Amino acid sequence: MTKPIAVKEAYQGTALASATLPLPPLVIEGLAEFRGSFDRLCLKAGIAAIEAMLAGDAETLCGKRYTRGGARRGHRWGRAPSEIDCHGGKATVSRPRVRAGGAEVELSSWRAIRAADPLSRWAFNQMLIGVTTRQYRRSVRLPEGDLAGVAVRATAKSSVSRRFVALSAAKLKEWLSADLSGLDLLVIQIDGLRVGDHILVAAIGIDGVGEKHVLALVEGATENTAVVKALLADLVERGLAPDLARLFIVDGAKALSRAIRDTFGRFALLQRCQVHKGRNIIERLAPEWHAGVKKVLRQAWDAKDADQAERMLKNLARRLEPEEPGVSGSILEGLDEMLTVIRLGLPVELRRALACTNAIESLMAVIRKLCRNVKRWRNTKMALRWTGAAMLEANKTFRRLKAHKQLPALRSALQRHQQRLVGDTLVAGRGAAA
Repeated sequence: MTKPIAVKEAYQGTALASATLPLPPLVIEGLAEFRGSFDRLCLKAGIAAIEAMLAGDAETLCGKRYTRGGARRGHRWGRAPSEIDCHGGKATVSRPRVRAGGAEVELSSWRAIRAADPLSRWAFNQMLIGVTTRQYRRSVRLPEGDLAGVAVRATAKSSVSRRFVALSAAKLKEWLSADLSGLDLLVIQIDGLRVGDHILVAAIGIDGVGEKHVLALVEGATENTAVVKALLADLVERGLAPDLARLFIVDGAKALSRAIRDTFGRFALLQRCQVHKGRNIIERLAPEWHAGVKKVLRQAWDAKDADQAERMLKNLARRLEPEEPGVSGSILEGLDEMLTVIRLGLPVELRRALACTNAIESLMAVIRKLCRNVKRWRNTKMALRWTGAAMLEANKTFRRLKAHKQLPALRSALQRHQQRLVGDTLVAGRGAAA
């Protein structure tokens, strides 16, 4: 039922004062409660619109009220108070019931409303922006107080937690089974992170236009070769071609390098993070060495030729040998893998972007920020769910690689590397046949 109403004095001087509006009673009530809260009016109007949709479905099935004949497919069977997901909570609407052939007929609008499940998505997003389950009810309140009983149900911390668990588990399962064959990945970064008492290993990729993609997540330490092999095997199973040359950037863990070479063989080019290496060297030195060693490392990383950079680092190790033999050995350990981007002849800007694990480190920072509200990690499954949800959230904020315009140079270098390997294999095969 609708009726025209005159606008009250409270709305004089506004657009509402210029006409008399035919509005449903529920919206009239919302206008009476407006008092500067436009959200409250929209909530009332939305509930009224949903009830109008349900009434329209009932009329389509049963015809207009108090009429006989016509192509009826059912008959009205009263009304039932029913709950819908609304504004982060649940609101009650009056749903008409229709029966046909001795059974109740589900209204098409009601079926669509139930399938939408906005409540789970709302709770999921609120948790990812840092709202705790205890504060969730406050986060869905309208200005100037509660929703006055309209949509306060389903906002208890246990209800919010159950919805977050269900949706995050579903999203994690969907993500970990996604097909990777359509991604043109040139670079893959792998690193480990600690979540509570759990160690997880994550991987992200960078495609040919500089876009970053979250690829995989498994439980286990980066020092464990079997764990990293399982992650890489999963990537291959999901469509990552193992016979294409790619650049793998790692933090220096030996298990990572070993697992990558075992899985991708000579097609994999490894680059150790120069930032991690430099930090590890400086932290082990006495303060009086810091300035000089930092200068040499910067000159080596910026060298135009890999042989020149190698000579500078070997000279540094030789100078440190008498007083810091452990640091000297650390400089020489994995020296070839530290100079991969220099040896490929990449432009300076691209070389700096690919000589470190900054991309995945920024992902780790987002994960730590989003998981800070969790005070108790119950099990590994919970750690995987939260970390996976945080990685997907971070994926929305990824920017393209700064030096993305120079990525064709990397593609060309990788193709040359692969052609050389294929040529060497053919030559070796002919020699064996002869």
